[in-house]
Amino acid sequence: MNAIDLYCGCGGLSLGFKNAGVNIVAAFDNWTPAIETYRANIDGHPAHCMDLSNPDIVVPLIGGSYPDIIIGGPPCQDFSSAGKRDENGGRADLTLVFARIVTTIKPRYFMMENVARIVKSKTLPLAKIIYREAGYGLSEFVLDASFCGVPQQRKRFFLFGELNGSDSFLDSHINKNRAPLPMTLRDYFGNSLGIEHYYRHPRSYARRAIFSINEPSPTIRGVNRPIPNGYPGHSGDTSKITSELRPLTTQERAQIQTFPKDFVFKGTKAEQELMIGNAVPVNLAYYVANALLEYHESHYDRHFRQNRAISDHAFRPFARE
Repeated sequence: MNAIDLYCGCGGLSLGFKNAGVNIVAAFDNWTPAIETYRANIDGHPAHCMDLSNPDIVVPLIGGSYPDIIIGGPPCQDFSSAGKRDENGGRADLTLVFARIVTTIKPRYFMMENVARIVKSKTLPLAKIIYREAGYGLSEFVLDASFCGVPQQRKRFFLFGELNGSDSFLDSHINKNRAPLPMTLRDYFGNSLGIEHYYRHPRSYARRAIFSINEPSPTIRGVNRPIPNGYPGHSGDTSKITSELRPLTTQERAQIQTFPKDFVFKGTKAEQELMIGNAVPVNLAYYVANALLEYHESHYDRHFRQNRAISDHAFRPFARE
């Protein structure tokens, strides 16, 4: 199955799909440090740095690749709890641009990823209308990454479409492999981090900031700050402030996003932290890609067997004994 990745960032979605066996034929994003990072780590196809806001320009560039699936995560800041939650900010429109690109090219499948809060938006229903009018059946999920092979409590929305398909077509395949328990940092790293607790700067001191490796990490965000001198502590903290307590390193944060240890990030330190926080966890991408491939193979096999049975019946008088 050939795929195009739009709004690819540094490549978490592409790498997860590639690990599942999907052939990525091209990737696109409009942020130079992310594209440079993508090119440094994921080869075998071009990664283009370009503005994706105009479907009339984008469609001719990617339509000739005849992708079986278009995947992507349009920028989510206008929906995100970490952003302004203002759908008039302009980025919400890119969700509709993504829909227009998909429905113009009409691949067999598409997959769009976004923050969980998009389900409360005014933009998502408009996008779904575009898909349905083009003949796509839709399956949608909010998945917690910690139940999908990622040591991080990170909820993300996924919308899958199948051309001329039925709604909820992917439900059973998505749900059947979900883990019974969330993955903790200890599950993923063992004792290799060399710590039992760590600091993660909260959005406000009304929230806790110290976490144990015996639980999933909270959502990896695009900022990573040291422990401030005036941190007052919180009743939910798993440890007191000690001389050994520290925040996670950039590489550790990337590994919690399930990027390989040798994955190289380009750009400034702030740009690296931001692209890590914005990325789709590689193992979460693998999880959803694997579900789609299982569906595709079972669906294809079923139709192949049906067509083969019809063919065998039609030509039975001429078959050899």
